[in-house]
Amino acid sequence: MWERGFGFPRLKKKMRSFLYPSVKQEWVGDGWVKLPKIGKVKMRMSRPISNGFVLKQIRVVKRASGYFVQLIYQLSVNIPETPIQGYPLGVDIGLDSYLATSEGELVKRPRFFNQLHGKLKSLQRRLKNKKKGSNNWQKLQTQIARVYQKIHDTRKDWHFKLAHHLCDQAGMMFVEDINFKAWAKGLFGKHTLDAGFGQFFNILSYICWKRDVYFLKVDKDYTSQICPNCNTQTGKKNLSNRIHHCPNCGYKTNRDVAASQVIRNRGLVAVGQPVNENAMQRGLGGFPHERLHQEASGGVLSGSIFDWLDKSL
Repeated sequence: MWERGFGFPRLKKKMRSFLYPSVKQEWVGDGWVKLPKIGKVKMRMSRPISNGFVLKQIRVVKRASGYFVQLIYQLSVNIPETPIQGYPLGVDIGLDSYLATSEGELVKRPRFFNQLHGKLKSLQRRLKNKKKGSNNWQKLQTQIARVYQKIHDTRKDWHFKLAHHLCDQAGMMFVEDINFKAWAKGLFGKHTLDAGFGQFFNILSYICWKRDVYFLKVDKDYTSQICPNCNTQTGKKNLSNRIHHCPNCGYKTNRDVAASQVIRNRGLVAVGQPVNENAMQRGLGGFPHERLHQEASGGVLSGSIFDWLDKSL
């Protein structure tokens, strides 16, 4: 095993899930599911089951907050590819602001892990003094697992809401193609992992596909060193420099907003769309609501509908 690069096997303490690969349609009813060797079990349905779907598998998962059953259904349908249409939107991610859009919106980065770090530290300190395997040790382990699940669920819920908010504004979505594994090993690895950018991009691509918004990853290199207005090199910026000011054309705006506009321009070039006509006009794509717009004078729109989340997290 070592010669093949697998390493020494690490055995799991407990089985956290099991799968029924072959099931029958009558095993699932209104508010109950029949599990072989266990019997009929009550369950709370998260959503109604549409007509025409065929039950293929059942998976039972144990989490810190209880047991969950995943019902895998299948439906034969042809799904067309998302067309290139609508208003373009570039998204730049970072740690100063969670993301900046090409329309000038800055979304504040929530600290999911830091909000509950004190509680985790207190519980883990108490766990250190308990006898391993005792009842009190098991109780503290359960409490710690519930805190971690709360962090995970809060982060994932926020990612879904942010993805829907971005899809409300555009018909084409362009983001950077980043290696998040390498990014997480840097100086700000803890904050990068807490932000969950990889999970957010996966959720954003799914929401774009679901809502018929074109999604594309573009080259990430030198997005902060190019002026989006005249497309000239402006030189490398320090992390403390948060303002983009082009010495060639005089364009001035937030650094992250300028990077998102470069991402938008690269995406438009990749799909064969003209940059000036699509990126600089308002109201393209048939959206009736008033759009956010970044003026060349440098004004940046900050804050969003997610400001209230900072109080609730």
